Amino acid sequence: MEISSKTIRHLAHLSRLEIDDTQVMQYQNDLQRMVTFIEQLQSVDTNGVEPLRFLADGTAALRPDQLTSSLTAADALKNAPLHNEHYFKVPTVIKK
Repeated sequence: MEISSKTIRHLAHLSRLEIDDTQVMQYQNDLQRMVTFIEQLQSVDTNGVEPLRFLADGTAALRPDQLTSSLTAADALKNAPLHNEHYFKVPTVIKK
């Protein structure tokens, strides 16, 4: 597949990008190299090859749940600029 400057300009228009002639040539070369690489990959015989589903070995690296201590409400609110006994106070964002 041949990538033309017309194709690059069309893609730029669809993307709402303003590009100059130098960039058109650069993008044309870059996209042409990508298309060539994809065409090479398509020519590889993959019959009998299982699809790769996971990049890892499939074992989850999860830790067991453990109960740990956390901050008290007083400790959490200690450095808050505005608060009441139990909650942080923040400026109103949404007005009715």
